Amino acid sequence: MNVVILAAGMGKRMQSNLPKVLHAIAGKPMLKHVIDTARGLSTEAAKICVIIGHGGEQVQAAVAAEDITFAKQEPQLGTGHAVAQAIPHLDDAMPTLILYGDVPLTRATSLQALVSAAGQDKLAILTAVVDQPFGLGRIVREDGQIRRIVEQKDATETERAIKEINTGIMVAPTKALKQWLQNLSNNNAQGEYYLTDIVAAAVAQGVPVTSAQPQAVWETLGVNSKTQLAELERLHQANIARELMEQGVTLMDPSRIDVRGRLQCGRDVSIDVGCVFEGNVVLEDGAKIGPHCVIKNARIGTASEIKAFCHIEDAVVGAKGQVGPYARLRPGAELAEDVHIGNFVEVKNSQIAAHSKANHLAYIGDATVGSRVNIGAGTITCNYDGVNKFRTVIEDDAFIGSDSQLIAPVRVGKGATLGAGTTLSKDAPEGKLTVSRAKQLTIDGWQRPVKIKK
Repeated sequence: MNVVILAAGMGKRMQSNLPKVLHAIAGKPMLKHVIDTARGLSTEAAKICVIIGHGGEQVQAAVAAEDITFAKQEPQLGTGHAVAQAIPHLDDAMPTLILYGDVPLTRATSLQALVSAAGQDKLAILTAVVDQPFGLGRIVREDGQIRRIVEQKDATETERAIKEINTGIMVAPTKALKQWLQNLSNNNAQGEYYLTDIVAAAVAQGVPVTSAQPQAVWETLGVNSKTQLAELERLHQANIARELMEQGVTLMDPSRIDVRGRLQCGRDVSIDVGCVFEGNVVLEDGAKIGPHCVIKNARIGTASEIKAFCHIEDAVVGAKGQVGPYARLRPGAELAEDVHIGNFVEVKNSQIAAHSKANHLAYIGDATVGSRVNIGAGTITCNYDGVNKFRTVIEDDAFIGSDSQLIAPVRVGKGATLGAGTTLSKDAPEGKLTVSRAKQLTIDGWQRPVKIKK
């Protein structure tokens, strides 16, 4: 199947230098939503042709792939003129599906129904019935059969009362489509070449014109402004929330969740308000996510709890873990089973083995931490000399006293203890207490300064 996606519009009402089709829904450009849906059809897309215009170079850079070709529409003379730019890329042996880069939420099931209705030799139009059809092309039927599509500005009063509208999405037999496009006229109120005029051409030639309807009208909604973009964002997020709850996920407030990627949840997962999930996130059975967390490309293990206001990116939390509140797991953080990371603790590019904990105010970077290790408040692994990064190794059962600095590369042996306030620049032997601090002094006769009167 050929797929043509119209993506040439400027989008003046977006008030942005970014091409309209690159504005994001759920963290992904609208055009990518459309492309991914086309790729997901059970009828394999032979080739996708994206029609570009304003900001064409940006669009190409954003979505370029082996299965995509581009055709430029310049000047922009209407939807029919836009599709005509794809003619050299269309294979006559396959039907052509026409989509829009600013209509991002159409589901593959609805498109598949349209493709099935078209077969190999029919013109099939995705139509919808709406209460407020103002501004939209009306489907004109005679004896139940589609005869033509009339645009708002060209419609009579009777035609404007029709509530069945053209969504713009259609499937056409490609050889006939090429002929219809080449014979289009711009003799209309807009002075443009309307794609919708191919319907009358098909009827005149005796080509059957049929239709299919989407499962929901919102699948056909397009974006022309930031307001509409926000409306579709909430529609999309509401759909995601509904799907999650149908899978058994507990959402404290379905209207306050944002999934900007793929979120996989096991059984008995709960998610509090204001959470953002980006990239690929897996929440295993019984995981509990507290309010206002941002989790990106991460796996949260079985029965783990992520408390409020945590940021987790490219990290793994093992089973029965405890993280937060106000903790940050940066890329490369890997926590094994029953690891506790507390408030204002940051972990980066470090592996922490089972049953270890850092409960307060610590930085663990480029470190390998064994099992049952206690890292006291204020501990820092000094991993960076201003040029290079070095690694800290803390072996099983070590105890790191509060306010310690471990200057990498350094190793703390198994069962070793560092006294509070230690600055460790050499390896600490296993099973022993290592202390590095200035001797405490009391100065007799010292008096606190007083302010000098002027």
